[in-house]
Amino acid sequence: MPERAAWNWSMGSWLLALCLAWTLLASASLQPPTPTVPVKQGTCEVTASHRCCNRNRIEQRSQTVKCSCFSGQVAGTTRAKPSCVDASIVLQKWWCQMEPCLPGEECKVLPDLSGWSCSSGHKVKTTKVTR
Repeated sequence: MPERAAWNWSMGSWLLALCLAWTLLASASLQPPTPTVPVKQGTCEVTASHRCCNRNRIEQRSQTVKCSCFSGQVAGTTRAKPSCVDASIVLQKWWCQMEPCLPGEECKVLPDLSGWSCSSGHKVKTTKVTR
């Protein structure tokens, strides 16, 4: 008898799960798909950002950006915001020509050319370019 009760409960569970799955699928198919809005030509938008701290209490931030640049331009940074910049700046790693720092900050290219730093007083923000 206990085996039969377990079998009935198991069948009931499967039926309930099937009904729930069917309901979820039906409601999902009734909702219109979310349209993807293209980025305006010559602009960039942040699609995701991450922030964390390492053991030395150094804050690390990263962003995922979607850009739609004109011909001869690539994604870059101007005044600490994502922007389209002249491709030659990025190809030749002349990072400070993008004007990546905020007004009042000093821009310096990193010694290994992997990015730049913006400094103001004792505060230094370092940006490394990853591909």
